[in-house]
Amino acid sequence: MKGSLGDYLLASSLIPHLWSGKLIGAMLITFIVQGVTIGAYAARLAGVQTKRIATSISLFNLFVTTGRLANLFVIFFMGPLSDQAANAVAKLEGNPVAVAAWQHTLETQLRLIVFAGSLGMIVFALFLPMFTYLFRRGVHSFEARGSVPHSLVRLLSPRVMVNVLRAQRLPPLTTLLGFDWRVLPKRLLIFNTVVMCVYAIGVQSSYLASVLDVEVRGTAIGLSGVVNGIGTIAFTLFVDPTSAIITDQAIHGKRSVEEVRSMVFYLSLTAIIGSLLSQAILYPAAVIIEVVARFALHVHL
Repeated sequence: MKGSLGDYLLASSLIPHLWSGKLIGAMLITFIVQGVTIGAYAARLAGVQTKRIATSISLFNLFVTTGRLANLFVIFFMGPLSDQAANAVAKLEGNPVAVAAWQHTLETQLRLIVFAGSLGMIVFALFLPMFTYLFRRGVHSFEARGSVPHSLVRLLSPRVMVNVLRAQRLPPLTTLLGFDWRVLPKRLLIFNTVVMCVYAIGVQSSYLASVLDVEVRGTAIGLSGVVNGIGTIAFTLFVDPTSAIITDQAIHGKRSVEEVRSMVFYLSLTAIIGSLLSQAILYPAAVIIEVVARFALHVHL
């Protein structure tokens, strides 16, 4: 009987399971967080429409900061997935087939989480008209009350939420085709694609690296903050200032509102493209993080 139990436990450790409640939870949080990132773009357009650009930018920063803070909660779901795989890899070090199976399973789980974020961007992009209306209401509410918490409570009232939902209109294809990317700086679209490509897999690639070499798992996971920090700095340096200038130019009549609409559309589109492209660099990024973590382990200072 003991031998049968031991054989069962060994067999269970050799066969990792792809789906679990933790994976679904991580996918759901990433879906919402990445979607909110897209919805925050609507603040630029709302600022032009209300002529309250500073207030709109404040609400934009609130959405982005909240989304990035919420992204930390994905660790409660993604961390156990990584720990389970790392523990199995450490125990099965003499069985390369089983080790490869666990590493491949975790990589697949991480790719599903990244894909959930891409899907969230696509879905929330369809609701940009609703987010634009929500930001306009938020600007007026904040201006009247002078308090962000009170404004948020007001926006969550049933009557306001009904009006927000009524504001949702899927734009016709002719409208989407009418957005002109040529009126926008090319570097804005390129940098936004690259930044979102890196940001989408910053955490996931670090967790994958922690399983590729379990000896440096702590260092590898810690490097996720460095990767995301680089992405945040790049966004602050190359994307946010350019989009802010375009918004200011629209406020002063140097650009049209339609150009701002085009900017919001193409920022959303390039963010989605960057998120989808991140699948291609997930594993290479994990290998680079693994190498850096191993280097940090063996450097004697």
